[in-house]
Amino acid sequence: MTDSFKAFVIEDADGKPKGGFKHLTLADLPDNDVLVEVAYSTVNYKDGLAVSGKGRIARKLPMVAGIDLAGTVVESRSPDWKQGDRVIVNGWGLSETVWGGYAKFQRLKPEWLTRLPDAFTLEEAMGIGTAGYTASLCVDALEKWGVIQPGGKEVLVTGAAGGVGSVAVALLAKRGYPVTAATGRPETHDYLGSLGATSFIERGALSEKGAPLQKERWAGGVDAVGGQTLVTALSQTVYGGAIAACGLAGSADLPGTVLPHILRSVALLGVDSVMAPQPKRDAAWTRLARDLDKAHLKSMYEVQPFDALPDLATKILAGQIRGRVVVDING
Repeated sequence: MTDSFKAFVIEDADGKPKGGFKHLTLADLPDNDVLVEVAYSTVNYKDGLAVSGKGRIARKLPMVAGIDLAGTVVESRSPDWKQGDRVIVNGWGLSETVWGGYAKFQRLKPEWLTRLPDAFTLEEAMGIGTAGYTASLCVDALEKWGVIQPGGKEVLVTGAAGGVGSVAVALLAKRGYPVTAATGRPETHDYLGSLGATSFIERGALSEKGAPLQKERWAGGVDAVGGQTLVTALSQTVYGGAIAACGLAGSADLPGTVLPHILRSVALLGVDSVMAPQPKRDAAWTRLARDLDKAHLKSMYEVQPFDALPDLATKILAGQIRGRVVVDING
């Protein structure tokens, strides 16, 4: 193993978080039970905030950023993991309270690791990443709620051209649900149509304030935007329907009323991917292995070198990235 390796580390600079590349050694890593050689990570919206310094994601400094990683176990003091096991880690406080995936090596607690399904390579696993795994959790939640039906009323996906949205569209379409994709980028319609979207709605139509109860349209939905977009989606959801909310790319506010909930029995299903228990994680990855078409997956992501990370962070915050970006830690 190499004596030193590159990592992207966020440190304190005059009271503000500032990130940059530096070299670490194995001795610098936390004393956790499983040493993983990281092959790939990815760039999520939260990563963009952390890397750019535009959001205080890291609660402890110094902090190795990166909320995702896929790699191979090198050493293990845990009976649950052995050398050569292929693993993925999503959430669990990575990049916030514990060191994350933007490093060649990382030491992790055994309970944070998920076994990578045989269906995926390490690269493909990060093509899915937290965004795709979260989308799968959302679809699980909607199906368990029991209102969406194959061939039934429309299922809405907001932020459809993003990481969560792209995978949500593909998973829902695979199950036979009619998917309406909300996006502000008409140039992504062909891409989203290839994933299975059957109709489109301009995102501005959802971001304008309207009546608390509007014409019923959506049997359910996956929302990664929040704010007025989520409020409008709830106001247009059919009686007994549900929206699975997993993000706040637009806003963390919820400027609405309880009327959809108490007059139409509409449910707001909060979906957390960071601390989700292992059975939910395993179910989500099982769904991905079963329902996510490999050709669709390939069209959803691009691979970029580690050195491009700062530029990628700027682009994802500006809404300039379609789908997913995989970071080649060795690139």
